[in-house]
Amino acid sequence: MRSKEYREEDEEEEELEEEEFEEREEEEEEEITIKAETPQNTPPSIVLTVTYDGKAGKALVKLYDPVNDRVYFWYDNTGHKPYLLTNVKPEELITKFTKVILHPGFSHIETVEKYDPLSDNKIVLTKINAKDPLSIGGRSDSIRELLPKTWESRIRYHLCYIYDNEIIPGMFYRVEDGKLVQVPIEVPAEIEDFINKLYANDKEFLEEARRWIPLFQAPVPNIKRLSLDIEVFTPQENRVPNPKEANYEIISIGLAGSDGLKKVLVLRRPDMELRPEDLENLMYDDVEVEFFDSEYDMLKELFSIILQYPILITFNGDNFDLPYIYHRALKLGFKKEEIPIVLRRNEASIALGIHLDLYKFFNIRAIEVYAFSGKYRGMDRTLDTIAHAIIGMSKLSRDKPVSQMNYVELINYNFRDAFLGLYLTTYDNNLVLRLIILMSRISKTPPDDLVRSQISAWIRNMLYYEHRRRGWLIPEKEDIVKAKGDVATKAIIKGKKYAGAIVLEPMPGIFPNVYVLDFASMYPSVIKRWNISYETVKCPSEKEQSNKPIPELPHWVCNDRRGLTALIVGLLRDLRAYVYKKLAKTAPSELLRSYYNVVQSALKVFINASYGVLGAEVFQLYCPPAAELTTALARYVLSRTVLKALELGLVPIYGDTDSLFIWNPDESKLKELIEWVDKEFGIEIELDKVYKLVAMSGRKKNYVGILQNGELDIKGLVGKKRNTPDFAKEAFNEVVGLLSDIRGLEDVGKVVEEVRDKVRDYYRKLQRKEIPLNKLAIRTALTKPLESYTKNTPQHVKAALQLKNLGYNVRPGDIIIYVKTTGKEGVRPIQLARIDEIDPNKYIEYLRTSLEQVLDAFGIEFESVMGSSIIDNYS
Repeated sequence: MRSKEYREEDEEEEELEEEEFEEREEEEEEEITIKAETPQNTPPSIVLTVTYDGKAGKALVKLYDPVNDRVYFWYDNTGHKPYLLTNVKPEELITKFTKVILHPGFSHIETVEKYDPLSDNKIVLTKINAKDPLSIGGRSDSIRELLPKTWESRIRYHLCYIYDNEIIPGMFYRVEDGKLVQVPIEVPAEIEDFINKLYANDKEFLEEARRWIPLFQAPVPNIKRLSLDIEVFTPQENRVPNPKEANYEIISIGLAGSDGLKKVLVLRRPDMELRPEDLENLMYDDVEVEFFDSEYDMLKELFSIILQYPILITFNGDNFDLPYIYHRALKLGFKKEEIPIVLRRNEASIALGIHLDLYKFFNIRAIEVYAFSGKYRGMDRTLDTIAHAIIGMSKLSRDKPVSQMNYVELINYNFRDAFLGLYLTTYDNNLVLRLIILMSRISKTPPDDLVRSQISAWIRNMLYYEHRRRGWLIPEKEDIVKAKGDVATKAIIKGKKYAGAIVLEPMPGIFPNVYVLDFASMYPSVIKRWNISYETVKCPSEKEQSNKPIPELPHWVCNDRRGLTALIVGLLRDLRAYVYKKLAKTAPSELLRSYYNVVQSALKVFINASYGVLGAEVFQLYCPPAAELTTALARYVLSRTVLKALELGLVPIYGDTDSLFIWNPDESKLKELIEWVDKEFGIEIELDKVYKLVAMSGRKKNYVGILQNGELDIKGLVGKKRNTPDFAKEAFNEVVGLLSDIRGLEDVGKVVEEVRDKVRDYYRKLQRKEIPLNKLAIRTALTKPLESYTKNTPQHVKAALQLKNLGYNVRPGDIIIYVKTTGKEGVRPIQLARIDEIDPNKYIEYLRTSLEQVLDAFGIEFESVMGSSIIDNYS
């Protein structure tokens, strides 16, 4: 199978501010056919998820008791209903909006008082309760569509239930006499004392800190989990079987459990023999192999195993493994209620516990950038590349289709994939699982929702929860924009809406002994320091309108009340910087240090992304002036710091957003600068790293640094972009390998010449057509039928059409492997291509794109490496 090996190329990487998420247009009801116990009393158990059981017509909380290894179901018994808010008065509903009252899903109405943060007043609204979520919204005849104005009508019901009942996913609860009760968490005295001192003069922050600290002190248990991977017989290589059709046999199922389970279920095939001695060649000696003559029996065994685990792990299981198993089971004669898999529109869950799709989790940009420091940035998001980048382990290579593997090859290949999925959640003391649970607690988002949504949705859920807890009305996005207005500056970067971060022009050249100062969480610090939140920026108070932090901007900020965003983001920033980042280094045991390091990593993800959502149009609390003011204040802080550095006799050679590069500084002056920033702005600035040598290209965000330990630090790395042919990736890696030999200025000249020779060698091989076709190949998935490409024809589609014209059966899901040629179409599928057809100039462009930014840093012009011959090719 190829489904996990290649992905369609993204045309453009999205910026964090442009991440998308969906509000509820349809509450996908889950019908639980396989149920756990619903006892009156339980031991302390962790909330796995909250969902809506459509059959029962109630919210359902799934809990897991890690001590007794049991899953419990708790159904709402409070009478909670789906609802919306409207400014239509109750009497008007009876006289003017009778369709609402007569709606078959209508339950009852009541009036509620809410604090409106936009007007800074309390208001009375009508609360319309419904019998089911879809009666509120999601259909053309929903109650929401019958009213001129509504609030809170697009929040998915299970999230609404979490907010109203203050349930924190990932925290410990117990059922006491049928009621769901949170288990108290003991906070160490030293942390309590530190918080008391930190916020001795700020009661509001102190109270918030006491409420949040238990979320981080509650342990994250090693929740039992099962990783699953299937292999399907496919008559045609490079074709991904359609999971909805499920026409082909599942030939093996790899299973790896956190409890030590290592098992592969294998379907016997009449054309294949197995000798007892063959099993001696298994890669994992302790893997249990069970053979089945019937695919039905094999799936029946799988279902019994799945029901023993509260968490199921897959890699792309939403799109392939679970839908395929589900539809294949139906084809084989299983009844729906016998299948412990629940399919929704875009995801798959399991009836008893939760399903975590790691493919979706590792595709979350905030996870890639902040949790894993861009280790797999720019790479294909495959199990192979992600596992290699994070845990240093890869898939097994293969030289034949899965369908042609013998039993031993298949078992080894299949189990390795299942094991990688499990190991991604168990390595480094369960780092990934801990991150998921901690971020669920912070965001108030169930883990299975969290792994399938971008961080903008997490921050939205966190702030919605805080609105409901305080009795605040959650405003509609258009109301915020109408009340606050638009931005006042023009963006320099195309596609942006306002002036962003400041980037000081770098001095081109090679500099020894460069110190890099980092403003700790610049944007979150600015948000806290200047009280920035959608309700405080341009608030309705006339007396506050003179309080303009940046004179050149017309935006003022109210300081007579603390902004909710400033409070929450500021608190999370403080807890990371002053508590958990320090505890990660000073806690008395390695186990505690490891745990606290995960806590500070989870907090880092949130605080670093908190600014981006303010200026994202898809964010429900989108407030353009708040985002614009944040960047303007950050520019102000950095500019003032640069001026102070010059005043102290320091030499800044580059600055970018929240960092400042200083060449060969006097360390006493550096200390003086750090103290000045803290005193002047209340923002912590610290020494981030020291380079033995930095090569600046003169381009912004593009340099190569050599750290004290000799490690290479490349900014602007582009050598591993998606869909880059293998030869260009190899060239990049070889050039980086040469640059790693630089130890000081004296090595630069020699290594630069070696780099020139290496690049020139690749150029010559391309011109002579000496690089094999498989190294030049580009792989792209066909996601739509060929006939649907009417307006334009992408290159992989052109190649697919050539295959079709020769009788190949080309369908969505196929991986099209092609090369670039000199012919009329400009591409050829690799099955039809010859090396003499290759267009060297097109591949020279790949070489240029992969290497140019690294070469620039050392003053090497790409054309100069090749000589005049390359210039002639482009003239």
